[in-house]
Parts: sequence; C-alpha cells; structure tokens
Amino acid sequence: MKKLALDVGDKTIGVAVSDALNITAQGVTTIERIGIRKDSGKVMDYIKEFDCDTVVIGLPKRLDGTDSPQTEKVYEFKTMLQNKMKSSGMSHIKIEFYDERLTTVMAEKILIEADVSRGKRKKVIDKQAAVIILQGYLDTLK
Repeated sequence: MKKLALDVGDKTIGVAVSDALNITAQGVTTIERIGIRKDSGKVMDYIKEFDCDTVVIGLPKRLDGTDSPQTEKVYEFKTMLQNKMKSSGMSHIKIEFYDERLTTVMAEKILIEADVSRGKRKKVIDKQAAVIILQGYLDTLK
C-alpha cells in the first residue's frame, strides 16, 4: 500500500505520496492551513483517495536534536489527526515521524537548481519538502 507524507507548517502543509511499490515519492499538493480540525480532515481525504496505510509526518527538530516550538505544533497536529482517524474507523493506519531537519533547505536548493522562480518556489516548497521526507522514509524501508 502507498504511504503519504506531510510537511506541516504554520501556513501550509506539503503533501506527497509514494507509488504502489513504495519506491518513489511524488508531490501531491500544498494545503493552505485553515484550522487544525479542517486541515486534518483534508489529510484524511488524501489518505482515502490514495489508499494509504501509513502517514509519515516530518518532525522539525533543532539541529542539536532538541524539540522546537514547531515540533510541539507537529505533535499537536498528529494527535488531532490520530483522534479523527480513530473516530472515522481509520485507526489501522500508522502515523510515523521522520526527522525533517534541513528538508526545506534541500527543497529550496532543488527548486533553485531547476530554475524555478522565487514566486513559484514559495508555492511548491512545502510539497517538495514532503517529497524529500517521504523519499527518505521509503529509502529506510529497503
């Protein structure tokens, strides 16, 4: 089954999905944040649409490995998503964290190398970061 990855930020959530063989990650979309309940509901729609068995959430730790204020927000998002999934009969779907340190920096670098304009980079950087998170996670499964 496929895996879904999330790069959870304050303003947007980048979404990526794996292929059926769990070899490659592809960007899906960037969700504009409205509120934690509605945002987690949208994520659940993608889980159903792509028939995923695992959600991988990028965990934004500081470079020294300690939690940051953003880490706490991601923990809160996971809890909300998990609770909504339980009440919707989706408790069989795993939610895992993946260390996302420097993924946004890597995504920016990839987009710059691809000659994507600054304006377009802002729109797709979180989706690209989700791709990097998911590909890293998929590579650990091999």
